Amino acid sequence: MSRILRCAIYIRVSTEEQHLNGLSLPAQKKALTEFAGARNYNIVGYYADEGISARKSMKYRKGLLQLLEDVKKDKIDMILVTKLDRWFRNIKDYNVTEEILQAHHCYWRTIFENYDSSTANGQMVINIMLSVNQAECDRTSERIRAVLDYKRSIGEVTSGKCACYGYKVINNRLVKDDRVSHIVDDAYKHYFTCYSIRSAIKYLHNKYGDAAPSDNQVDRFFKNETYAGRDKDNLNYCEPYITSEQFDRIRQITVSKSFTAGNYEPYLFSSLIKCPWCGNNYTGYRRKEKLKNGGESIYIKYRCGNKFGRHSCAHFTEHKIEEYMLTHVSSRLEQELADIEFRKRQAKKKDNSEATRKEMDRLNLLFQKGRITEKYYDEQYEALEKKLSACRDSEKCVSLAHYQNLITAFSGNWQELYKNLDKAHKQAFWKSTIKDIQIDKETHRISGFNFLIKLE
Repeated sequence: MSRILRCAIYIRVSTEEQHLNGLSLPAQKKALTEFAGARNYNIVGYYADEGISARKSMKYRKGLLQLLEDVKKDKIDMILVTKLDRWFRNIKDYNVTEEILQAHHCYWRTIFENYDSSTANGQMVINIMLSVNQAECDRTSERIRAVLDYKRSIGEVTSGKCACYGYKVINNRLVKDDRVSHIVDDAYKHYFTCYSIRSAIKYLHNKYGDAAPSDNQVDRFFKNETYAGRDKDNLNYCEPYITSEQFDRIRQITVSKSFTAGNYEPYLFSSLIKCPWCGNNYTGYRRKEKLKNGGESIYIKYRCGNKFGRHSCAHFTEHKIEEYMLTHVSSRLEQELADIEFRKRQAKKKDNSEATRKEMDRLNLLFQKGRITEKYYDEQYEALEKKLSACRDSEKCVSLAHYQNLITAFSGNWQELYKNLDKAHKQAFWKSTIKDIQIDKETHRISGFNFLIKLE
């Protein structure tokens, strides 16, 4: 008497369209069960993946992974599927699966198509068809991406989901939602006084109560570029709530953990200090030390926040950093403003762009008349182009207008006013005026800083 084969049934559906076309999980299960029953197979299990594409990585197909685990335990002799595209459309994962099946003397077959994985010729046909299916999927994906990219480029909504908080969809485009736009504006206004997302969330809850957006919705205000009116390459996707410069600044600040645990006050320079060894941001921490009189003192220090690649780095107390900034920031600003004025005067003296253009025209005329060689023409024209480019660059130099926010912040008796601020507002002050603080790798000391310039 022949041995009864132990059969596993695998079914998969990825879209509602397949459901409507008769490829639903119940329809596949019924057809496969009837096929196995007619041949007296012993069905040892049903394995299903619903809403999962066969082009996706195996790690997303839980039903398939469980099936392979049972194959490894030698519980299955044969796997039944309806069609090849229900089984795989990804050549790489198919080959990985096939190695597992062959190692445990298990094979598979389709009931609506004639594929035989037990012969070399059958395997060749399968690989050819998988290649065809994969190429077809890739072409479809490229067409879809092209359509979505075009829609984004003209400002159309590409997602079937609801618009993000603060917007609504009208004529397939995002526009501000007048019912809640004032709440979004209020969130940004508060954030730029403290540079804290947590504080903004708490502020909205206290002010608007049940009408306030959820914590996740507020968090997305500071992480979704839509609020800056952008969508990938389209910088005019929709009406913005904040400028691109403001959004980039928020993203720069939130790269590093900038809040403290418990009820501690915030760290003044979190996310501002750059590690010269790995490029990560320094983060603050508190250290307790015993005093000679038996008391206890708490020091706020900063170190590199690279948790997964710890290395020897310089540590700084917050007091020393604050002292350095208060000592150097005014003189550094005065120096940069003086440099701008000097470059401006030099640019006026050297602004001979019109003369350069005339010289290029004269050179073209001489070449056309054959009075100079091609080699001489190329050399001279290249030199004139560089000269003209230098003129253009001088026109793009940073001006005093870009420093206006800094001139205002560091004017008058600003240091006395600063000393009267609480720590939250001191932190906001530095984050609104300083881009980063550098450390010298050789001396392990603070070597300088860059101002946050408003390039608008």
